[in-house]
Amino acid sequence: MNRRHFLKQSLAATASVSAPAILSARSPNSMFHVASIGVGGMGAVTMMSVLQHSKVRLVGMCDVDAKTLELARGGNATRRKELQDPDAAKRLEGAAPFRDYREMIAKLGDSIDAVTIGTPDHMHAAMAVTALRAKKHVYLQKPLTHHIHEARILGAEAAKAGVTTQMGTQGHSSIETSLAVDLIKSGAIGKVKEIICWENKKANWWPKVTERKAQADPVPANIDWNLWLGVANDVPFLEGAYHPSMWRSWVDFGVGMMGDMGCHYFDVVFACLGLSAPTRVRCLDAGSKGDLYAQKRHLELEFPGTPLTAGDKIKMTWTDGGYPYDPRIIKPSVLTKDTPSGIFFIGENGSIFKPHSQRPWLVPEEKFTGFAYPKTRIANHYTDWVDACIKGEKAAADLPTYGCPVTEAVLLGVLAERNPGGWIEWDAAAGQVTNQPALNAQLTRKYRDGWSVAGLG
Repeated sequence: MNRRHFLKQSLAATASVSAPAILSARSPNSMFHVASIGVGGMGAVTMMSVLQHSKVRLVGMCDVDAKTLELARGGNATRRKELQDPDAAKRLEGAAPFRDYREMIAKLGDSIDAVTIGTPDHMHAAMAVTALRAKKHVYLQKPLTHHIHEARILGAEAAKAGVTTQMGTQGHSSIETSLAVDLIKSGAIGKVKEIICWENKKANWWPKVTERKAQADPVPANIDWNLWLGVANDVPFLEGAYHPSMWRSWVDFGVGMMGDMGCHYFDVVFACLGLSAPTRVRCLDAGSKGDLYAQKRHLELEFPGTPLTAGDKIKMTWTDGGYPYDPRIIKPSVLTKDTPSGIFFIGENGSIFKPHSQRPWLVPEEKFTGFAYPKTRIANHYTDWVDACIKGEKAAADLPTYGCPVTEAVLLGVLAERNPGGWIEWDAAAGQVTNQPALNAQLTRKYRDGWSVAGLG
């Protein structure tokens, strides 16, 4: 099931995208009922951002940490000042609290129109597929899944459900990304020959404890460790190792820096060039082994060309963790401070320097003196998703046609990190590694007893 198949499924599904029966049965002036799974960290940001829509009413919230759940119920789930809205906090009143997402979806049933999910990566697929099979609209934080097989199933289930879905890469709807897309599509730099991505910010989620031990530390009373583990292997709780944010470093639970920042960069590149799955990928450094991901990586990916690329294939390079700038990168003189993170598009007639979460710049500057940058619209990734749900339309980062293919590319980068050295050849149509067939066993995983989800694990 390559991106072409994702697109075919989506075209069939788009015609049937509609609001769930419970929403359709209400009057046009009724509220849009949302339940949130994971209400700390980015889960809290998602919940409170969606709640800014005037039609949204939160009817349920779920978290395995009782302290986090209590903060969320009081409207204090996130410290972001722009989300400290007293009116929004009032709409949290009456939201039923849960610790187990399966219980919440089952008990609230038809009173839920949509579900937001912002939890450790290893739980994303199980939670999202459960919600989709219950015919709920879904907003799912990136990375959408932990394994490639899960991404394939998630895309198929989202298309089958006929609901509105959104990948939680909020920058996708930003003015900065829209401007980059418009510049590429306008032909400002000609067709694109190569992409260079770099990410040198410090991983603030690296754990204090990096070695496991057989004897568990006492589990804090506010944490349900069994529910926290969910589908993952049963490992002892270790203070300072996993919760609340260090899980990203561990292979069992996260996707490392690729899951944290790689998804944002791949999202921009896919949006600009209309890419599909890569044909091959490799890791050029030592990669990672054991329980933890590496603290730095150097990856190369080759994608089939598109009408916006200079050839029938295009190379994308990814580095993080302190690698020096590629000497071909031209930084605009207006940017006087360090630029630790960004994307560089090399075109036939110039290049684009785009710092992460900032506007893109055409370089070399002397070649684009007086260039009139296109105007872009203001969008909101969260509330636009709500609007799309209510109208029965597709969202900007729809899972079947866009989010799942982007996720698959990111996870192929992770597969390369775990298996450094030569090229890993990828047959997207078959969903298989062709030149190292033993690696196909790493595309999926077995879920823990009691947590099985049909088709996933």
